Amino acid sequence: MSGLIFVILAPVFLFIFNALTNELCTKKSIPAENQPGVFRTINVLITLLLISAYVENIFTY
Repeated sequence: MSGLIFVILAPVFLFIFNALTNELCTKKSIPAENQPGVFRTINVLITLLLISAYVENIFTY
């Protein structure tokens, strides 16, 4: 059951972090040509964090 909740909430976390990344790019005046790299890096790192937390959650219960 907790795995299902985790899978449902993961896109919400990604959406929130993308909104925060957009605010970061705006406040720090990051050039438009560098923004896709910033978004890609943060999305990959957050996805890895979510996957590792999901795997840990699955194997501890």
